[in-house]
Amino acid sequence: MKTATSLLLLCLIWGTVAAATDTARPLDRIVAVAEEEVITQRQLLARVHTVQRQLEAREGQAPPQETLMRPVLERLVMERLQLQEAERMGIRVDDIRLNNAMEDIARENGLSLAAFRERLVADGIDFADFREQIRNEMTLSLLHQRRVDSRIHVSEQEIDQFLASESGRIDAGVEYHLRHLLVSTPEDAGPEEIEQARRRAEALRKEAASGADFTRLALQSSEGRFALEGGDLGWRAAGEVPTLFARHVVVMREGEVSPVIRSASGFHIVQLVDRRGGEDTQVRQTHVSHILITPNEIVTDEEARQRLISLRERLENGADFAELARAHSDDRGSALEGGDLGWVNPGEMVPRFEEVMNETPPGQVSRPFSTRFGWHILKVHDRRSHDSSRERMRALARRMIHERKREEQLELWLRRLRDESHVEYRLEPEDGQTRTAAEGT
Repeated sequence: MKTATSLLLLCLIWGTVAAATDTARPLDRIVAVAEEEVITQRQLLARVHTVQRQLEAREGQAPPQETLMRPVLERLVMERLQLQEAERMGIRVDDIRLNNAMEDIARENGLSLAAFRERLVADGIDFADFREQIRNEMTLSLLHQRRVDSRIHVSEQEIDQFLASESGRIDAGVEYHLRHLLVSTPEDAGPEEIEQARRRAEALRKEAASGADFTRLALQSSEGRFALEGGDLGWRAAGEVPTLFARHVVVMREGEVSPVIRSASGFHIVQLVDRRGGEDTQVRQTHVSHILITPNEIVTDEEARQRLISLRERLENGADFAELARAHSDDRGSALEGGDLGWVNPGEMVPRFEEVMNETPPGQVSRPFSTRFGWHILKVHDRRSHDSSRERMRALARRMIHERKREEQLELWLRRLRDESHVEYRLEPEDGQTRTAAEGT
């Protein structure tokens, strides 16, 4: 759910998809076979023309047509194979969901759907072709969610490790006020001596976590360089926090004490006294739950809407939202929590969901509405102003890790799909290629 649409960019740079043909060969011909479907020269040249327009808009110039023929054909082949897989899985985007997506795109461009259509026509863009390309993009997005996204898990440990890494220093503008306590071990310490030091450090950590004065503990027990200052390390920028402590410090709250941290010099304990800097993250949050019904090969779009109408009537008669969500919602992740999506920040939901959420008063349930994910009803529990810096940092780290994993897994899945499919290329040398090949099985 918490995802932003990628269709706006496509909208902004979509080129004219006119019938472009080689004047030397007026008759169309097959340039590739992807399983049971063929791709024609006319379709290939139309897409090449579109890609050239996109590259010109983004880079200021585009490669010649012959340079783009093969990579664009490969893209078309992969699109066909994926759409075939989506059809086998019963993944369809009906006209109602497509129209809602078109309205979202128009809204993000500050236009009504009618005005948006007029703008496309004025720019020489065929509206029907644009609309079908959006349908295909939505279909592929749903396919990727089913085949790849649903299998990706990001652990809390991965988030901690990422935040402590250089690539994860997404709070580089923040400074930390730290205190430190060290129980040292000799370089040639044996197992028994190391174990004694560890137990002593754990005891000190327990005292500090229970509310004992950290400064006093450091003065009495620390063997670190700053023991005489009560272990006070002063204010340090994120990049100045020792790597050993960083993975703990960036996720700690003010006053919190770290676990015992082992190093070659001994056992460390760190307290985060305060933090400052970074961007102002006071935001208006909404605590919201939802029930999602996703149309599929069995449930039509209208049936999904009617099911939510029925569920809403049951809610009006006193049924419990959480119980209905657990029993009926197709968003299995939130269904396990009674449909609870937690506290939501502005911009985290798709536009239509956020619009309905913002219009719904606390304690109320919305009417059924649709997004590209399916049909929803939502309940707003409460609203608040909140400093979400820690949550925002972890959420951003989670998204970055998820995207990294997603790219890797999606690439593997696409490669497997390609290898297991029958594909023939029939480009001729004058197309800028040097081979005609049958690939796959």
